[in-house]
Amino acid sequence: MNKSLVIASMLLAVGARAQAQTDLTRAPSLGAPKEMKLPPVIRRQLPNGLKLMIVEQHELPVADFVLVIRSGSTVDPLNKAGTANLASAMLREGTTSRSSLEIADQTAFLGIGLQTGSTWDATSVSLHTPTGQLDSALALFADVALRPSFPANEFDRLRKNRLTEILQIKDRGPSIANQAYASILYGSAHPYGTPMTGTQQSVEGLSVADLRAFYSMEFKPNNATLIVVGDVRPADVERRVNALFGGWKGGVMRQRNFTTPQAATQTTIYLIDKPGAPQSSFRIGSVGVPRSTKDFFALSVLNTILGGSFTSRLNNTLREVKGYTYGAGSSFDMRKMAGPFTASAEVVAAKTDSALLVFMSELNSIRQLVPAAEILRAKRYTQLRMPWSFETTQQIAGGLIPIALYDLPADYFSNYVRNIESVTQADIRRVANRYINPSTLAIVIVGDRKAIEEGLRASKVGPVAIRDISGLPIQQ
Repeated sequence: MNKSLVIASMLLAVGARAQAQTDLTRAPSLGAPKEMKLPPVIRRQLPNGLKLMIVEQHELPVADFVLVIRSGSTVDPLNKAGTANLASAMLREGTTSRSSLEIADQTAFLGIGLQTGSTWDATSVSLHTPTGQLDSALALFADVALRPSFPANEFDRLRKNRLTEILQIKDRGPSIANQAYASILYGSAHPYGTPMTGTQQSVEGLSVADLRAFYSMEFKPNNATLIVVGDVRPADVERRVNALFGGWKGGVMRQRNFTTPQAATQTTIYLIDKPGAPQSSFRIGSVGVPRSTKDFFALSVLNTILGGSFTSRLNNTLREVKGYTYGAGSSFDMRKMAGPFTASAEVVAAKTDSALLVFMSELNSIRQLVPAAEILRAKRYTQLRMPWSFETTQQIAGGLIPIALYDLPADYFSNYVRNIESVTQADIRRVANRYINPSTLAIVIVGDRKAIEEGLRASKVGPVAIRDISGLPIQQ
């Protein structure tokens, strides 16, 4: 017999035996996840109050610096929504020694990344640089962070662009739904009730003086943390930072308190008309929890089951089983104050009322006892995707921002897998019943009123209130 045929026969025989021992009709079992092992975080503090968090990563000659200011859109003055958002964008548009064009040219010449931005809770300046360019890159980074000039011509340009973006939002169903949902949940007296980007009225009223006032009040070293990750040495980082930021003057920070909106007494459908819309935008939920909640890990697992993954209940039923949408999900947006819990989808208009009944069914069902196998799958999904978020210096720096911002424990990530694993079946039922109440939901639906109103009223889920694109009542 040909030698090649003999070898081929032997390989086929081995493969057949292996296949006989493996049931290919069943998915592989989920093994126990490994604990996350991150490099130690070295902490320092300058005399002016600026905190440092330093992580050494010497695989590549790059480093990331993120200056986190613990003030964001939440501190926008009343009737001046969009201040923090526009101020953060203006940081790169000129300093006392560099124009906007000079900043852009030097960034390109050095081959670095320089970004600014803001969230509800923070404003940040971020630098990604080869360590060979560290001196020049850090000098530019510090100049942008410490000496912005807020030039009037750049302000006028950015404000005009922002107003154009706000006008465009008014034509997008999902964006209308997001804005109206926040307005209905929180109202105009709470910062979360207005978009971070502001409204047309608030942005038109902003001035350079408003941005400078925000910067002067919030950009203080005792209100900031500098995160450094990469091919660096802690002692060298501290020396460089002290030279660049040591003269930054601290000050007293304002205390701000807002009252959490009262829970609704009944479930209400808020219908916003978008004539001719082929899809209906759903936002369903209530005021949720702050990031400081002790139920963070239980809620993470719960949300994975409900709508936080592709195989979640909401996505599986609305997309895979019913075919009403390309995707459905849910989230607990945890901020310094209680952010919203939201279940959402973009649904084909003809199935709006049917989709609403599916949402309500799933939100009721999640409050029942969830099977242990489903909880295990959600735990593994949550645990096993966490390491993907810490593969680069940029990702590690970004991952440390919540530690700095919300005063999370130093061992938060090293204990993450263990804390997810400790979530029990009873925990899932407890948090589902505590934080998801189908009897007191705000249901915001943006769609073609003529096509969908009758079906929504017939669903008997709750009374139907007609609102404008800002979520405000319309006089009938």
